[in-house]
Amino acid sequence: MRLRVEFTTEPFDLDEAPAHAVVAREVIDAAPLDAVDVGPFGNTAEGGAEVVLAAVDALLRRTIDAGATRISLQVNVIAEGER
Repeated sequence: MRLRVEFTTEPFDLDEAPAHAVVAREVIDAAPLDAVDVGPFGNTAEGGAEVVLAAVDALLRRTIDAGATRISLQVNVIAEGER
């Protein structure tokens, strides 16, 4: 099964990337995910279910430790053949 995760961390800072946003990027870059898209207002990554779930666990734990006060995320099951 493949999953797609979309997430944002807050609080936002448009002048400089906050520590929690930097940590989120590190977590996603370190995971063996596919189709990673990191942007200023949202991030998306895809991969096998176990890889995505492990990345989400690390993302939640590490960004909270780095000062995130809110993490919004959505996880979708990707239908066979969908991209």
